[in-house]
Amino acid sequence: MSAEAVTGPAPAGFPAPDRRAGKGVRRAGPGIRFPFRQFIVKAHGRCNLACTYCYLYEGPDSGWRSRPAAASAEVLGRTAARIAEHARAHALERLSLVLHGGEPLLAGAATLARFTTEVRERVPSGCAVHAVVQTNGTLLTEDRLTVLADAGVRVGISLDGGTAAHNRRRVDHAGRPSWPAAARGARLVAARFPASYAGLLTVVDPALDPVQTYESLLALRPPALHLLLPHGNWTTPPPGRTGTRYGDWLCAAFDRWWAAGRRETRVRLFEECVALLLGLPAATEALGLAPFDAVVVETDGSIEQVDSLKSAYPGAASTGLDVFRHTFDEALGHPGVAARQEGAAALAGQCRACPLLRVCGGGHYAHRYRAGHGFRNPSVYCADLQRFIRHVADRLAGAAAPDPSPREGGAP
Repeated sequence: MSAEAVTGPAPAGFPAPDRRAGKGVRRAGPGIRFPFRQFIVKAHGRCNLACTYCYLYEGPDSGWRSRPAAASAEVLGRTAARIAEHARAHALERLSLVLHGGEPLLAGAATLARFTTEVRERVPSGCAVHAVVQTNGTLLTEDRLTVLADAGVRVGISLDGGTAAHNRRRVDHAGRPSWPAAARGARLVAARFPASYAGLLTVVDPALDPVQTYESLLALRPPALHLLLPHGNWTTPPPGRTGTRYGDWLCAAFDRWWAAGRRETRVRLFEECVALLLGLPAATEALGLAPFDAVVVETDGSIEQVDSLKSAYPGAASTGLDVFRHTFDEALGHPGVAARQEGAAALAGQCRACPLLRVCGGGHYAHRYRAGHGFRNPSVYCADLQRFIRHVADRLAGAAAPDPSPREGGAP
């Protein structure tokens, strides 16, 4: 499972990171450094599934093999202290705590609950901690969900779609399908713990029908949906990337969502594209120029950049820092983190000259990588993003246009 999680703007547990300069922003040198507000903690570094497309366990970076399977009490305690230290130093009013893996529930629901409680007890009294566990759903039971709910931990679930057919590549280590258990888990959260339901995370598969996929996910009653493009780059392209196949998929799904006439669920990518086109602030890794503010703590206490970078090359996410010897402020000074907070200045010239720059923002950082050239390239999904953004802009323009139909009792 990647280090993405179902976090975002939904009021039911998806606090959008506050990217505003000012309070809580540390100035360094000629620029501005934005503090971390999303802390992704690897409670467990192994997974009970063996998804055939997993870039983390099947990709170029095998660093997970040399790390402990689970984070120790010492690692979790030190991580809680470092998070509190960072929150205090930057007067953070809120932060996101993402309990991740691997499959985090392998660490035990009680461990996740205790850690969340410790973080809340350590941060300053004015700092709200929004906690979510990102799980594949197969280990969810009523008892575990009760423990998580009592600790104020919401549940995000990773699925490829809402049917068994959509999840054929999500199998366990014996090759058995994960869908029956995952579906039971998702339905249990929706039915018995709706207040704890954070939503669904789904990786786009252009081989699947976009409308059918979207509607199948709706059947699981998610309050929010996070659509991700598969992690690929110019050196290792994503599967099936021809023409604007991924962009076409997103356009079709957007049209189904847009035409519903009501908000059936929040789709983060769609809502934030609309917001950016309207000139509103938005916070997503996939679009826009907002400075990135997430950091990862591995099971051995290493401080790393997000897992998506591991799809580029071995060690791409490494910082050489850890929670025992270093602060999160020191991680802010890492060149890789700094590059992700520079906005347009860190982009390729082609991107800076693009009229869609403010909305696209160069796309996901990991998708820009090309061996020998680093990350200062357009996204491997450049054509797809242009297709999608222009399509959404057209829909907005149509919605804003006056109705040309004749009005009752008068001239048009």
